[in-house]
Amino acid sequence: MVRRMNESKRILKVPEEPLLRNKLRNEAGLLARELNLLPPAPFDRMEQLAMDLLKKNNIPEEYIDFTIVLLGNESWRRTVEATPFHRRLLLLPQCLKDNASCKGKFDALGLNCAGCKACPIDDILLKAEALGYATLIAEGTTVAIGLVEEGSIDAVIGVSCMPVLQRSFEPVSNAAVPVIGLPLMYDGCVNTQIDTAWLFDEITVYKEDKNYQPISITGIKAKINELFTNGNLNHYFPGNDFTAKLAKEYLEIGGQRMRPVIAALSYIAYSGSEREEILFPLSLIIESFHKASLIHDDIEDDADFRYQLQTAHKKYGISQAINAGDYLIGKGYHVLSELPVSEALLTPGLKQVSESHIKLTQGQGADILFHSGDSKAGMDEILKIFKNKTGEAIKVSLLLGAILGEADESELQILKDFSDLFGIAYQIRDDLNEFGEQNENEKTADFPFLIALLNGQTSAHTYNHVDEFRMQVTTYGLDKKAERLLDGFVLNCYAHLDKLQNAKLRLSLYGVLGKIFNPVAANE
Repeated sequence: MVRRMNESKRILKVPEEPLLRNKLRNEAGLLARELNLLPPAPFDRMEQLAMDLLKKNNIPEEYIDFTIVLLGNESWRRTVEATPFHRRLLLLPQCLKDNASCKGKFDALGLNCAGCKACPIDDILLKAEALGYATLIAEGTTVAIGLVEEGSIDAVIGVSCMPVLQRSFEPVSNAAVPVIGLPLMYDGCVNTQIDTAWLFDEITVYKEDKNYQPISITGIKAKINELFTNGNLNHYFPGNDFTAKLAKEYLEIGGQRMRPVIAALSYIAYSGSEREEILFPLSLIIESFHKASLIHDDIEDDADFRYQLQTAHKKYGISQAINAGDYLIGKGYHVLSELPVSEALLTPGLKQVSESHIKLTQGQGADILFHSGDSKAGMDEILKIFKNKTGEAIKVSLLLGAILGEADESELQILKDFSDLFGIAYQIRDDLNEFGEQNENEKTADFPFLIALLNGQTSAHTYNHVDEFRMQVTTYGLDKKAERLLDGFVLNCYAHLDKLQNAKLRLSLYGVLGKIFNPVAANE
C-alpha cells in the first residue's frame, strides 16, 4: 500500500520569507513540467521528488511537506487553470477571521462573512466572487468533495493549515478532485494568516484548454438520466405494441446507468464534443444491451426482484421477458447502425460491440455452469468469467465511446486492458461485500472468488453448507487474501490509467474508481 500523507509525524513548516516560498513554488513548477507529473500523484513519489528538490537547491529538509503540497498543486495546475472561474470553488478556513471583532454568523455550511473588513476574508471573497467563483468559509474538505461529486463545481482552490492539507491528501486523491492547496503561514485555529499575493496569483489565472478542462461526471449523468425519463425515449420507440412498451419500461426503471455514463465520458474525452445526436443514441445502445442482459440473467437465476420491483419474467412471464430482452438487443444494434458517423467509425464500433456481446454470453454460460455445481473452477477459470462478464460490459462502453471519439489504437488497447482488470476487481469486491454482510438466503455459489481460493488451498473442503464454507474461508484467512488481491488489481487499474494520454478521461476514470473502490490506495 502507498503510505498516506497523514502518517507523517514531521514538523509541518511553511517558509516565512516570501523569497524562499516563491523559489520553492518556481522550482516545483519546473520539476512538475519536466516530469509531466500527472495527478493525483502518489505520496511516496512526491515525497522523494520533494527530498531531491530540496537537496538540489540546498534548502533545509524541514520544508519537505510544504514542497510536497507544491508538487501536488503543480500536478493539478493545468486542470485547475483550464476550469472556468464559475466552475471553481474557493474554500477558505474560518480561522482567518478576527475573533475579537468578527460580525459574521455561522450556518450549516460555515461562516457567512459580514463584510466588516476586520480580516482579509471580505477582500478575498469580493475578488473571487467578481470572477465568478463559488465561495465557502468552512473547515476541511468534505463539503468541497461533495460539491464536486454532485456536479456543482469542477475544481477547488483551498486555503488551510498544513495539518488539514495533510489529512486531505487521501480523500482528495481517492475522489480525484482537481485542487490547488495554499497553506496558512502558521498552524493554529485562530487569527491565522495567508499569503494573499500568492492566493490572488492562483485565483486569477484561467487558460482555456479543452484537453484539460474536467468533465463533470454528475452533469453527464444528469443529462443521460434525462434521456430515460419524461417520455424522451418515445423518439426511439415510436410503436405502441406490447413488446416495445415492455422494453421501454425496463429502460426507464432503476440502476445507476454507470455503463452509458462511462461510454459518454469516453466519447466526450476523445471527441471534445457533447453532441446530443451522438451522446443520446450511444447511451441508449449501451443501456439497451445492459438491460437485455439483466432480463435474461434474472430468468436464468429465477430472481424475483430487480431494483426492488418484480423482475420482467415474474411480472409478464418467461416468454415475454425473453422476447423483450431480444428486442432490446435488436434495438441496440439498430440504433448503432443509424449513428450519424462515418463508416470508418461505424465498422470498428460494430465489431467491438459484437465481440463483447459474444464474450459476455460465453462468460454467462461459464457462470451458469459454475452455479450448477458442475464446475470446480480454479482461479484462472473464475478470473476469465469475471473478465468476460463484468469486464466486457465495461469494455464495450469505454471502447464504443472511444472509437466514436476517434481515439487512436494505443489508447484503445490501454482501455481494453483496464476493462479486464476493472471487471475482475469489481467482482472480487462484490464477493467480499456479500461475505461481510451475510444473509439468510445466501449460498456458497454466491462467492465464486472465495471458492476458487479455497479450491487452491485444499481439496478437503465442502460447499454443501454455507456455515461450514464460511468457517473454512475464515480459518484459512482467504477473505484477507482476497482483500490483498483486490488491492493489487485496483492498483493495476490505476497503473493502466496512468498510461492514457487523454488527461480528461484519465481523471474521470480516477473519480469512478475512487467512488467504487474507496478506500483503496491510489496509484504508484
